[in-house]
Amino acid sequence: MTWQGNLLHIHIAPAASYEMEELAEAQLIAGRGIVGDRYYLGTGTYSPKPDVREVTLIEIEVLEAIANGEPKIPGFKRSLAPEDHRRNLTTRGVPLNHLTGKRFRVGETILRAARMNFPCKYIEELLGMPGLYEGLLNRSGLNCSIEVGGVIRPGDPIVPMDE
Repeated sequence: MTWQGNLLHIHIAPAASYEMEELAEAQLIAGRGIVGDRYYLGTGTYSPKPDVREVTLIEIEVLEAIANGEPKIPGFKRSLAPEDHRRNLTTRGVPLNHLTGKRFRVGETILRAARMNFPCKYIEELLGMPGLYEGLLNRSGLNCSIEVGGVIRPGDPIVPMDE
């Protein structure tokens, strides 16, 4: 599969439940995360648990599908802004569901896709959007480790390395 996508948005939060802040650029540190983010600081909901969440990604195409009511979940059609989904990086043109175990470049960094992210019911409460959990099933993003750190910016290309 040949593809190339782009980074659209970068978001961090200093601790669990805090509002996400959009960045014009971010410093990624291998083995740690995004400087200033809750998982870099150890203040995220899943920080104490063994998990790979140095960087989380989600596709803008998922947000667009949810806004259009796809897939057809009775009564569920919501606009979800990039700062609402609680993932660090919003992408376009990147097949996240197919990347588990693979490496890819984002700007000057290299990420390894560890596992698909699972939605939680907490996001429904935080955003006041009943039904969002079901809307995100099987497309809630990707959890990654950072193999090579560096600076990333919106507009950076995202390209596969393990093709």
